[in-house]
Amino acid sequence: MGVQRLVLTDDLAEDFLLIAIHCSEEAYKVAFLLNQFAYLRLGRRRMDLEYTIDGLEISFPLFAYEDEMRYINYDLVANKCVSKSARVVSSGGLFGSENISETITTYLIPEYKKVDFFLKISTDAPSVAMRKIVADINTIKQVISAYEIDTEQLKSRNNLIFD
Repeated sequence: MGVQRLVLTDDLAEDFLLIAIHCSEEAYKVAFLLNQFAYLRLGRRRMDLEYTIDGLEISFPLFAYEDEMRYINYDLVANKCVSKSARVVSSGGLFGSENISETITTYLIPEYKKVDFFLKISTDAPSVAMRKIVADINTIKQVISAYEIDTEQLKSRNNLIFD
């Protein structure tokens, strides 16, 4: 009897384009500005992108727009989540317990810690006007800079699969 070998391929890989946005505004304000200047219709999703790591709940705001005419999905997600961790430390005395809270910053894509937001563009269409979208985003005065990221080089690429 011959040896059978199974080869696993990564069929779950999702092809998408990614734009990094540096902006100090809140997520809802960035979505509003993208709607106004890049001609998108981003709306807040009912559920944010949520993770639980070591008992700490992490939530990233998520905005989405599905362009049904051109078969393009746009997702705007924040890269940074700031959460507070609280714990009680007891010294063993009558009044010795003390509440200690610390602020923990978690990144969706840790390779790009200085990026504030990512605009993910998923499509089956062969061409998307990336230069025009990036140029439209860079015309927003609140945006410091926006540029395209090579998704093949991302180590934490799976964090950007939302569905």
